[in-house]
Amino acid sequence: MTARMLPVCLYFQVHQPYRLRRYNYFDVGRAHAYFDDEGNREILERAAERCYRPATAMLERLLEAHPRFAAAFSLSGTVLEQLATWAPDVLESFRRLGATGRVEFLGETSHHSLAFLASPEEFAAQVARHRDLVGRLLGATPRVFRNTELIYSDRLAAAVEALGFDGVLADGVEPLLGDRSPAHLYRAATPGGLPLLVRHFRLSDDVAFRFSDRAWSDWPLTPEKYDRWLSGVRGDIVGLFMDFETFGEHQRPETGIFEFFETWVERRLGRRGIPFLTPSAAIEALEPADTVSAPRLVSWADRARDVSAWQGNDLQKDALGKLFALERRVAASGSETLAEDFRRLTSSDHFYYMATKSSDDGRVHAYFSPFDSPYDAYITFMHVVSDLERRLPRPARLRRPADETAGRPAPRA
Repeated sequence: MTARMLPVCLYFQVHQPYRLRRYNYFDVGRAHAYFDDEGNREILERAAERCYRPATAMLERLLEAHPRFAAAFSLSGTVLEQLATWAPDVLESFRRLGATGRVEFLGETSHHSLAFLASPEEFAAQVARHRDLVGRLLGATPRVFRNTELIYSDRLAAAVEALGFDGVLADGVEPLLGDRSPAHLYRAATPGGLPLLVRHFRLSDDVAFRFSDRAWSDWPLTPEKYDRWLSGVRGDIVGLFMDFETFGEHQRPETGIFEFFETWVERRLGRRGIPFLTPSAAIEALEPADTVSAPRLVSWADRARDVSAWQGNDLQKDALGKLFALERRVAASGSETLAEDFRRLTSSDHFYYMATKSSDDGRVHAYFSPFDSPYDAYITFMHVVSDLERRLPRPARLRRPADETAGRPAPRA
């Protein structure tokens, strides 16, 4: 009996943080420019040239040629702002993709942050801010949520459901699904049974990480081979989730990544006629197979697929704790400038650079880090946090009431 060909849900993450400049001890209390504007602009422009422009052009060709092709994006608020400032033509390309009606934009935190791990209030505020940015810059309203780095748990799903989203994404790894297949739609363990769409991690990583690895036993990956693997999956849907920077940045153009992807889509739609579904379309079309509970946090990062990429050592935990100890004082200041500096510091990337892992995980962390070591990343971050704290109004409990000091002589010099 011929296997049923499953629809594919393509989802691409697009993100660039505001990286810190080399901020040192002598800057504290003197200089408040924390971020490497020139370096961030150069990285954004390089990613635009290598990935964003050619990859969005490729998707435009596929959308024009194939009415059954569709995809989804989650663009962090920080990358949206950088595109608007330094590459407005790329932002316009994403708007054109959305205007087709077959590209969906997902919700997340505005600053690709770890806010969910530290503060429900800040998490909700950043989700609302991201929703506003997507509406203003892309003309869309997110219906499905994707948390930073697919960090997920029952508590996350409940928070997302309470915020009014129609569904949520997660990585379909063993710590989440056990022995169940990732090729189904599931329900989250929430009061309303929020639809949960999961990533087929092996087939996603075959493209995102292994495509150009000549030591991989299945190299080279051809469109025919990949399509054959997909055709062997049993279930209802295949979720292929990956960084958009896979195209041209992580997998360079000379690897053949663009030709591979376009040929594979052409093959699947042209010869087989198998549709691609956005997350919202998949949720509407499919019945959940089961309820999945996630009492512990999972993610799509590193071998552990937990939050150890950002909170796996004492440096990372101390940095996050010290930063969020300032949250209420930042809010009480009423300063948009202070609030924006605080939120840029909540981005997961800063904590990722502090990871002290070894082997393959360690090499990946080092590849993305602009610092010489995890300790350098931590020290720079903590200098910035120290300066931010100095800029904040003193907590009310540390101030003397006005009537306590009124009429007293000035202190002696």
